[in-house]
Amino acid sequence: MPTRLITSVVVLLAAVLLWRSVYVVDEGEVALRTRLGKVDDGINGPGLHFKSPFDEVHIFDRRILSHAYPGEAFLTHDQKAVNVDFYIKWRLIDALRFYQTTGGDEDMAVSRLADSVRDRLKAAVASQSLITVSAQPRGTLTEATFEQLQQAAESLGLDLIDVQLQRVELPDDVATAVYGRMQQGLVAKAAQLRAAGAADAEKIRAEAERRRADVLASATLRAQHLRGEADAQAAADLAKAYGRNTDFAAFYRSMQAYKNTLGREGDILVLSPEGEFFKYLHSANGR
Repeated sequence: MPTRLITSVVVLLAAVLLWRSVYVVDEGEVALRTRLGKVDDGINGPGLHFKSPFDEVHIFDRRILSHAYPGEAFLTHDQKAVNVDFYIKWRLIDALRFYQTTGGDEDMAVSRLADSVRDRLKAAVASQSLITVSAQPRGTLTEATFEQLQQAAESLGLDLIDVQLQRVELPDDVATAVYGRMQQGLVAKAAQLRAAGAADAEKIRAEAERRRADVLASATLRAQHLRGEADAQAAADLAKAYGRNTDFAAFYRSMQAYKNTLGREGDILVLSPEGEFFKYLHSANGR
């Protein structure tokens, strides 16, 4: 019985030692071994690895990671208080330096990196107007400033990939005042546009009226010219006709005179019946 117990204990201890001597690193991770608080040589990538039962294994994610920081309060150059949401994107590049500077605490490392980014963003926003800050993805961070942040990240064993502003908002009271000024500006702009439109419409109407008068005057002049030419042509034709037959001409003129003077109600003519005016009327009666 004691032999079996000893054997079982030995097997159990062997299994524990074996379990403590093997570890697996997944794809996208990197492992660092320490022994009694000291870093062991070598960094292991994905796969199955062996270690001393007394070694501790620290596994770190080396994929690209990101973290958002909402509601950060900044002040712009034109004294506008703004709430800024930003995020940072990074990845692990040096596991040994990362462990030495942060003890392998990812939250501590990201917090220190975020503090550096926050300080630089605050300085950048303070030097620019609200419109400029809103229009820039990095909140007017210069390339030189971004390189300094990358150097700060490298000192932690990290690679800072990007810093982006997600949203820039005004506080409620400031937003109300800004929107009020914007509304007043738009109302004034609309009134200005309406006044300019009314002035343009008046100019267009005046120009149209002037062109209408010009067209009517030109048409009237042209009509008078054509009428004059037609009258002249008619007179010439009548003169030719009268010249060919004087008796017919005298008869035609008499008929026109009768038409214009006789037969209209209320007219009274005092003429001698023997006069020349009634010549063709006497002929019509056989006298």
